[in-house]
Amino acid sequence: MDKGSSIYIAGHRGLVGSAIAGRLRALGFANIITRTHKELDLLEQSAVSRFFETEKPEYVFLAAAKVGGIHANDSYPAEFIRDNLLIQTNVIDAAWRSGVRKLCFLGSSCIYPKLAPQPMKEEHLLTGPLEPTNEWYAVAKIAGIKMCQAYRRQYGFSAISLMPTNLYGPGDNFDLSNSHVLPALLRKFHEAKENGAHEVVVWGTGRPRREFLHVDDMADASVHLMQNYDEELIVNVGVGQDVTIAELAEHVRRAVGFEGRVVFDTSMPDGTPRKLLDVTRLTATGWQAKIPLDEGIRQTYSWYLENVAIVSEGSPADVLLAYKKALHESGREIS
Repeated sequence: MDKGSSIYIAGHRGLVGSAIAGRLRALGFANIITRTHKELDLLEQSAVSRFFETEKPEYVFLAAAKVGGIHANDSYPAEFIRDNLLIQTNVIDAAWRSGVRKLCFLGSSCIYPKLAPQPMKEEHLLTGPLEPTNEWYAVAKIAGIKMCQAYRRQYGFSAISLMPTNLYGPGDNFDLSNSHVLPALLRKFHEAKENGAHEVVVWGTGRPRREFLHVDDMADASVHLMQNYDEELIVNVGVGQDVTIAELAEHVRRAVGFEGRVVFDTSMPDGTPRKLLDVTRLTATGWQAKIPLDEGIRQTYSWYLENVAIVSEGSPADVLLAYKKALHESGREIS
């Protein structure tokens, strides 16, 4: 890409897409194409085809997806597999047909087997059964990887696939019923502190280990790899270190300033025992994560505090306005 390249970001209002847009603008890329869901429904093949035929972007970051935590994945399996398959199929095919020079597909570390060797290497893909609580999302993302590889092999389409670990950061989803573990814990601990509670209940045993990457690091890695990587092999994007859920809860407790105790509800599912990515292939390209976990959690909590009343109680329009205001103030403005 050069500074004048036309770049389409699918999912520019999401956690990762907005960070990628902000990173590109910070680097001087000005010709960024975006569409809201109202303007372009990525589930509609004909609409997506028309968009690509009209706009003809040179580069595409495919960050649009239906995402959520264990509860959301387990509760809405049909939506998770259907919507993600449709989004990525429509975008990848239309991108190739319209002459896009390069596409970056964002997957997820949940593509790996539940009991994959740790840390998980890219070659562990499809070597064992998936974690049942998110297999619908994982199957869709695996299909996206294989579609990128198939289009590269048959049509010579330059498409790369990145597998990020657990992401977090400003603008995250803090809904307790369908968010990921880190933002859910931030909200739980904050509300417990505000209500004067003596304890916070965390799902599971606290023993599973997870790796967490700040979304601004993910955006930086995405742009770096779009510029410096062009192979069929997928690339893990993470920090190469993990913590237990119990340790994560302690990180969050300190950041929030909650002084009560943490209780683990062992009747709730743990999910995959461990999800640590091997980032050897990534570091070989000259990139590594820069934002420490404690610093990232404090930054995310500061964002939450500035927007907590609207996030918790406001209308969807209010939430979006607050989100855009916060992104603008942090240099990650969206259209």
